[in-house]
Amino acid sequence: MTRPYPPEPWRLRGDMHVALWLVPGDDLPRWPLPEGVHAVSPGGRRRLLVTFWVDYRSGGDLAYRELLVAVVVRRAARLAATAVQVWVDDERSLAGGRRLWAIPKEPATFDFQPLPLTRHRARGLRAAMTLEGPSRGEPDASVRCQDLLRLPLRLSVRAHLLQRRDDGTVCRVPLRLAGRPSLSRTRLRVRPDGPLAHLSGHRPVAAVSLRDFRFTVGSA
Repeated sequence: MTRPYPPEPWRLRGDMHVALWLVPGDDLPRWPLPEGVHAVSPGGRRRLLVTFWVDYRSGGDLAYRELLVAVVVRRAARLAATAVQVWVDDERSLAGGRRLWAIPKEPATFDFQPLPLTRHRARGLRAAMTLEGPSRGEPDASVRCQDLLRLPLRLSVRAHLLQRRDDGTVCRVPLRLAGRPSLSRTRLRVRPDGPLAHLSGHRPVAAVSLRDFRFTVGSA
């Protein structure tokens, strides 16, 4: 029987917009983390979150759109991340992410509108995410990302996710990412009764856009 999704590793490409958040732990849901994994807590009370709005384009193993929220964690002395909220608009990505790596992907619809480069303004993105189901009116989350300063380098990063499988074991997901970065500004709006309500009233402490990235997820 043919799998409905590619085998790992997935080799993906496209553009992504990343923001780092510092949010009081009391404002966040009690997400279950894998055994032996602890959220990084600067000052003891706040948590580091990272949001990713991603346009995976043709030329990679899959083409789809995604909004991912991850908690920065540590296991012993090593830093990693745990994906706690993820929405995608592709059934293969959803099935493969859950089956291969225990990434809790859910279905959603996306509207991505690139903001073109002009004489007075750099490139950017205006995007919205709406959960699937009965009409909800306004999107559950919308974002405007604007490039501010393109950096004269090609960034290359190795990292990993730590995910909790249903049987309680820990799944380690290697990540290898390379692309052209720009410092950027992110403005997020969320429904006060929606799944990202915990980010309402907060602003990211840093943001970066990564253009024309190459992304490898999983082990060979």
